[in-house]
Amino acid sequence: MRALYLTHPQVRIDAAIPVPLWGLSDLGRARTEAFVTRGVVPDGAIIFSSRETKALQMAELIAAAAGTPVLADHQMGENDRSATGFLPPALFEETADRFFAFPQQSIEGWERAIDAQARIVSTIRTACASVPANGVAVFCGHGAVGTLLKCRLGNRRISREEDQGHIGAPGGGNGFVFDLAAKQLLTDWTPMEEVTPDWFA
Repeated sequence: MRALYLTHPQVRIDAAIPVPLWGLSDLGRARTEAFVTRGVVPDGAIIFSSRETKALQMAELIAAAAGTPVLADHQMGENDRSATGFLPPALFEETADRFFAFPQQSIEGWERAIDAQARIVSTIRTACASVPANGVAVFCGHGAVGTLLKCRLGNRRISREEDQGHIGAPGGGNGFVFDLAAKQLLTDWTPMEEVTPDWFA
């Protein structure tokens, strides 16, 4: 079974709102709608999502086109950064660098990278077990845990060099295809604009 892990695209940043409640920006929604319009995801695909607003909004658009419901799970959420809450961009990037560089440590109270990796891998494995062998699954999630999942699938060490910001399009909205049963990473981060229907063939 092939599955697509897709990160939410650009969000509406508001320091007064908890990060998990941020929604897609106009650009993020437009990119998602364009992705849906191209008919990349086949009818009947099973759509899984984080419960965070930005991922759910993307998932709902994709699921509406596929004709299926969204199956949301808080265990698919981004690495827990509630200890710091919103951080200005420069400080966030510096903290994220340390999150990936020291995966066995809690950086400023954040969830450890190794724990976030174990969580997302376990959650994806459980979800995939519910999908028929000839089915298609799309996971709507986030950049950091997506990178941690990709590192495990690709048998790569945890590193920010594997992050979508270094490989895919800026601002999110990138995906990769994997086969969990075969323990194979089939593509690297790719902008959603470049994902095509044959990825599921």
